[in-house]
Amino acid sequence: MRLTQRLLLGAFLVVGFLAVFIVALVDRQLGTRLREDAVTFLEREAVLVGVSWARETLHPDSLADRAGEALGRRVTLIRTDGVVVGDAAFDGDALAALQNHAARPEVVAALAGEVGTARRASISTGATELYVAVPVRGLGVARVSLPTAGLDGTIRSARQEVLLGVLVALALALLLALLFSRAVSRPVEELRDVAQALADGDLTRRPVLHAPGEVGELAAALRSLAEQLSARLRALEAEEALLSQLIESRNEAVIAVDTAQRVVRMNETARRLLDVREPLPFPVDLLPRDVALRDALLTAFAGGLTESAEVEIGGRTLTVTARPLADGGAVLALFDLTTVRRLEAVRRDFVANVSHELRTPLTVIGGFAETLQADDIPPTDRREFASRILGNTQRMQRIVDDLLDLSRIESGGWVPNPGMVDLGAVAADVLAAARDAAGAKGLTLAAEIARDAGTVYADATALRQVLGNLVDNGVRHTPSGSVTLFSERDPRGVRIGVRDTGVGIAPAHLSRIFERFYRVDPGRSREQGGTGLGLAIVRHLVEAHGGRVTAESALGRGTTITVFFPSRKA
Repeated sequence: MRLTQRLLLGAFLVVGFLAVFIVALVDRQLGTRLREDAVTFLEREAVLVGVSWARETLHPDSLADRAGEALGRRVTLIRTDGVVVGDAAFDGDALAALQNHAARPEVVAALAGEVGTARRASISTGATELYVAVPVRGLGVARVSLPTAGLDGTIRSARQEVLLGVLVALALALLLALLFSRAVSRPVEELRDVAQALADGDLTRRPVLHAPGEVGELAAALRSLAEQLSARLRALEAEEALLSQLIESRNEAVIAVDTAQRVVRMNETARRLLDVREPLPFPVDLLPRDVALRDALLTAFAGGLTESAEVEIGGRTLTVTARPLADGGAVLALFDLTTVRRLEAVRRDFVANVSHELRTPLTVIGGFAETLQADDIPPTDRREFASRILGNTQRMQRIVDDLLDLSRIESGGWVPNPGMVDLGAVAADVLAAARDAAGAKGLTLAAEIARDAGTVYADATALRQVLGNLVDNGVRHTPSGSVTLFSERDPRGVRIGVRDTGVGIAPAHLSRIFERFYRVDPGRSREQGGTGLGLAIVRHLVEAHGGRVTAESALGRGTTITVFFPSRKA
């Protein structure tokens, strides 16, 4: 029920109750007063009739008739023994036939010297009458009666008028109550709507009410409250946005768990590291079931701290740090050490490989140099030892040069300067440089340059180094057959490759041949003069152009290594 209806109903009940009370009170008081006045008038008339009875010499019945006609009342004269000697309503035989009135209550009271009154239905006339009797000394009782029908009609008329007035007053009161309830309820309803909108999160709503008194003060207070809430919410939103940006910008995974052991906050780094895609909040049981991770959470829930516990989750190496929250929850911080551990392993492997690659030629050089210190070495042996020292020195020089090239490329110290290069000319130069080594093994060198792939957008020096390494690799690993340099058009650039008929590469090694110092057959590669860095340099040079390198091979059927250089437009 709306406020207007409640106010109107309350006003109706109050005014209605007052109207009924007033009508009942007026009806009672008016009836009593009219009856008392009627008794008073009848008493006076009865006294007047009694005085006339005592003074007049007329027959009592004639006096009663004349007095009744003059007063408009029924006048009855009763002797002390109760016999009716005069009655304005009866004459002759009818008068003589009236009952003795000595037992009538009003007559009894009058004979006792008092004013007697009674209200009853007349036995003689059958009508309800109001009787008033007074004593007449020495004669009896003079009684005057009045039919109550007229008196009751007067009371009914008065009651109707009072009721009509009350109804009019009730209608006016209800109208005023309606106007008042609307005047009160409308600002209250407006304030209610504004408060409800604020509670629902719409902080743009403001009360437009300007009223005097408490309602106006309430509107002003609500307006001030809305302004404060809006300002605080903006501050909280700005703080929340800043906190979210800080958390999301961290490389560290951050996970917040509440007291109900639900994950309530989680940055994107944490989702990526733990491979979790559940919408927040979700139970902590959906996190990876790692013992160290669970122990860190339990320790934090118990109020303890966990410092840098290292765990393996999903093939990643993570450090876990747990902190308890003031409300009983916990915060987990995870840092990905996978790259660091991989780089450490690469560094260890690199140091080990470099040390191994350099130790062998240094050992050879040292051994032969020590031998050359002797004076009795034949000239032929001396020349052979010097040749071996020179060969190992050149090999170490190639390793150092390749390491410097690789370091310069990886560190960004070298940037390609691409242009349109004639692939046929570069291929001729590269094959010419490898012709002596290929001729010593009886290999056939060939170039298959497609007409639509005769030029390539690349750095000319880098292209020569790439193709030189690939052809040199093919010659060294091909005992017999041929090494072919080819090119073909790609929708996005040019594909250049070197195909040989050598020993081939097993599938287990194929994915690692572009790593530094990786050799399929280490002993054989070292004997053939390889440094183990050529294909790594090829990969980095090609990727610096935005291209890629791929390898296909089968044992005993040869190997094909293809590099892709994108076009200038691409």
